[in-house]
Amino acid sequence: MHTRKPNAVFFVLEGLNGLAVPYFNSYIYFLLRDRYGFGNLGNLSVSALGGFAYMLAAWQGGRFAQRFGYSKSLQIGFGGLVACLALGAVAASLPAVLLVFIGWTVTVCFTWPTLEALVSDGVGDDVLPKNIGVYNVIWSGGAAVTYFVGGALYETLGHASIFWLPALIHGCQFLIVLCLGPQPERAADSEPTAPPHPPEAAAFAQPVSPQVFLRMGWLAIPFSYIAITTLIAVIPALSQTLGLSTAEAGLFCSIWMFARLGTFVVLWRWTGWHYRFRWLLGAYIGLMAGFSMLLLSTNLGRLAAAQVIFGASVGLIYYSSLFYSMDVGQTKGEHGGLHEAMIGAGMCLGPAAGALSVCLASDYPNAGVYTVTALLAGGLAGLIRLRIRRAP
Repeated sequence: MHTRKPNAVFFVLEGLNGLAVPYFNSYIYFLLRDRYGFGNLGNLSVSALGGFAYMLAAWQGGRFAQRFGYSKSLQIGFGGLVACLALGAVAASLPAVLLVFIGWTVTVCFTWPTLEALVSDGVGDDVLPKNIGVYNVIWSGGAAVTYFVGGALYETLGHASIFWLPALIHGCQFLIVLCLGPQPERAADSEPTAPPHPPEAAAFAQPVSPQVFLRMGWLAIPFSYIAITTLIAVIPALSQTLGLSTAEAGLFCSIWMFARLGTFVVLWRWTGWHYRFRWLLGAYIGLMAGFSMLLLSTNLGRLAAAQVIFGASVGLIYYSSLFYSMDVGQTKGEHGGLHEAMIGAGMCLGPAAGALSVCLASDYPNAGVYTVTALLAGGLAGLIRLRIRRAP
């Protein structure tokens, strides 16, 4: 889709996605706790199942958008989300709700890679960093606000609101895409309006190539989502331990999301971190420290500080993966799909490891935390090894 409507339209679509997707994706675990009695084991298992589906579907969603066009991909995505959530609003049995969750997970993969590509494909060297910065600020701002008020919405509007409220938003998105009019059906075959985009000059002043930074970003992002998805899945049980209601959990446990949003703003305005390994390394160490503090401490002050560290760390890791995906190479849709597929890998592996630990070491309440932290340590070793191997 090189024949463009204004970028503002794509940012509007992204902002609406940033409001609708986190509400369902985060508060379904409260629904599973309240309606079906799920604890950490059940929620982690469901989260791992969703991550596995996301990992497979995201890559194919990016390839679909690259091959058949961004408009068609968004129409399928938003229309499919409405259908899945409408079914969820009337579903009563647990198998039906889980089927809706998997269908929703697959369908949402037609949206995020496409939106990432839309704000990046065919733009000039000076515009790309700005567009990616605005993109990150918009979706993370929507996620933070949604989680902040989502607990109150969940308690006020009822459990079913996690289905019908996002469905209304996705319906609006579907209508907006239809109003954009016909677009080229095959993005890969369209005639570009801008010359091929090379990586920025800073990429060639480093001891490793831009492609290595791309690989390091793709290595780090699944491990950050190992931590994120594990955290979101256990927050319902953690809030009970802390004596927090659902509304209070939404208020307090959104601190890390606002920290991530603030980090995105800083990284958008200051680009000195581009192609600097030490920043990525520092963020990864902060990820491990913040995650461990979050799940091992019961002091609210320490939990708030841990959330700030955690949010800043995952912000830089996510930004690195997305920026390098869009800055290196020409197939933005496919690279967006691979970026999201790496996220899906982390969304699967982290909760799966946590659930397995709960099963095998039920007498040790912190076994899941230690297992996931060990996984993160393995990722740190891989990141350092990749950097050393690729050095001249």
